[in-house]
Amino acid sequence: MLEILETPLTVLHVLGAFLLILIILIQPGKSGGLTAALGGAGTQQVFGGRGAGNFLTRATWGLATSFFLTAMVLAYISSSTDDSIKDKKSHRAHVTHSTKSTPAKK
Repeated sequence: MLEILETPLTVLHVLGAFLLILIILIQPGKSGGLTAALGGAGTQQVFGGRGAGNFLTRATWGLATSFFLTAMVLAYISSSTDDSIKDKKSHRAHVTHSTKSTPAKK
């Protein structure tokens, strides 16, 4: 049942990681961060003087929380299956060998 959620959660996890990287790089640091290198006051004009810091800080915390939650859920989903990878390979090989039919003798 949980395997149905694995693909959407993986997409959400990767998208959240990508956005988290971008938001962290946009935040102004002591030397201005990436915003200083790419044009400086872009976030200052959009969010205001202190609004950029508050918005980016909240966005960072929200994305970091979702990143860790999706990581925990994906780890639980991957460990909740009964079969290990080795067992799945041997089961798959056994099924293919047993489904081959032998030709009839004349």
